[in-house]
Amino acid sequence: MTTVFIISAPSGSGKSTLISRLMARDPRLRFSVSYTTRKPRVSEKPGESYIYITRKEFEERRERGEFLEQAEVFGNYYGTNRNVLEQAEREGKDLILDIDVQGARQLKESIPEAVSIFILAPSRDILEQRLRARSEDVEEVIRRRLKEAAEEIRNYKQYDYVLVNHQLEESVATLAAIVKAERVRRVRMEKQVQSILRTFEDRPPSLF
Repeated sequence: MTTVFIISAPSGSGKSTLISRLMARDPRLRFSVSYTTRKPRVSEKPGESYIYITRKEFEERRERGEFLEQAEVFGNYYGTNRNVLEQAEREGKDLILDIDVQGARQLKESIPEAVSIFILAPSRDILEQRLRARSEDVEEVIRRRLKEAAEEIRNYKQYDYVLVNHQLEESVATLAAIVKAERVRRVRMEKQVQSILRTFEDRPPSLF
């Protein structure tokens, strides 16, 4: 059974780094590469960070019902293709989705059993420091991201877990622990338990 993990965070909280470290530790995870209409950043590789398409193509795909969720953020579209979940199920892997608050809300409605995790920086000052350290955004964009971060954080109650990213390795370990714990929830172990129970059917006790 594929478990869907939704991970959201204000820009600059360290979400991408945490996901990358988690993926390196756990071969049973598959990362969902989202579609977007925004231009790639210098550090991003097409097909790895995002699949970059035009607004026209995005809208056509949306009309065809290809997206599990989709949202508009800072004037750009983002969306998760339905195929990624089907592929994860075929591979027997769990799925990691890096999506914003809007998309997380939509996905929880269509997949209620999905596990949602919200990551945030310890404070506004630290978030601002991280945004500036990236050297990717102009001043206006940084101010807009900080304002948006406050709005996103106010939605923390819609998530199953909240992870404050104080220290990288500790946060990676916590994220890995959440994944491990969720995999052994009773509802996800049902098939395996039933399979074990069948080994007991109509079998006399062994004699020693």
